[in-house]
Amino acid sequence: MNPQAKLISTTSLLLGTSITISSNHWAMAWVGLEINTLAVLPLISKSHHPRAIEASTKYFLTQAAASTLLLFSSMTNAWFSGQWDISQLTHPVSCMLLTIAISIKLGLVPFHFWFPEVLQGSTLTTCLLLATVMKFPPITLFYLTSSSLNPALLSSMAIASAALGGWMGLNQTQTRKVLAFSSIAHLGWMAIILTYNPNLTLVTFFLYTMTTSAIFFILNTTNTLKLSTIMAAWTKIPSLSTIFMLALLSLAGLPPLTGFLPKWLIIQELTKQELTLAATIIALLSLLGLFFYLRLAYCATITLPPNFTNYMKQWHPSKSTNTLTTTLTTLSILLLPLSPTMLTIS
Repeated sequence: MNPQAKLISTTSLLLGTSITISSNHWAMAWVGLEINTLAVLPLISKSHHPRAIEASTKYFLTQAAASTLLLFSSMTNAWFSGQWDISQLTHPVSCMLLTIAISIKLGLVPFHFWFPEVLQGSTLTTCLLLATVMKFPPITLFYLTSSSLNPALLSSMAIASAALGGWMGLNQTQTRKVLAFSSIAHLGWMAIILTYNPNLTLVTFFLYTMTTSAIFFILNTTNTLKLSTIMAAWTKIPSLSTIFMLALLSLAGLPPLTGFLPKWLIIQELTKQELTLAATIIALLSLLGLFFYLRLAYCATITLPPNFTNYMKQWHPSKSTNTLTTTLTTLSILLLPLSPTMLTIS
């Protein structure tokens, strides 16, 4: 990709995100989301592969439909209340349309179909942007309108997302699809607590972003796209394979790793709100995700060639990790002692 085109796309991506998260007017928020969509399309289709073109087309159509619904929701609210302020969303129809629009942009169930396919057709770096940066503006809009949203609707979508994300990730052999369904399951955890403690949703999103970024950086370093090649990744950087296992277990939410913190706080908050059944269901559904995280960790660290899985033997040159990968993996594993500070924030 041309460096100038990449610079323009990256700058537009940052600009669109900044406009959306800092605006109070629905029109400006919509403009920021549209800039984001147009900026990321060249990054998805830059490999000129048919799968990449298909992924960019699916992404454009889905995001265009979601942006149209969001604009229609804000216009409906302005028609009945005379308010264009994001925090003044009061009309029930507008609240429902907004929930659907943001759910489509995030990939919440039942609007999740586009997300795994788009990630599968993109490079690992673009997948990282789609799974983290591109979700920040919609999460921010959810945060700003959390007091107006329907708790029952969000809770049902959240539980469905946690169930489907865990269930569909069980039989995947492509690492990008596994992380796509992992993202859907984690969005369920964020959505279920949104109307009760919005700050906790942001904390969960930031910790998820940090852990997922560490995993994507490790996969990019070892150039691993599927399970059959992850088994030989240990020959490149053996120490990184061990760290990869710990990062996966952190994403699964096992103590004493960082990923346990948001799930612990969410279950605690749901119990305080007397939603013990919802807390129990979503905690049990996280076991599905734990299975395929353990499967990835098993393939990365325990399964060593020769083994019964067929894969093409690759030449593994000596590679080194950069500072960002090291920092993110450290934070994604060792932040649990900061839980009292996180409790104070949320």
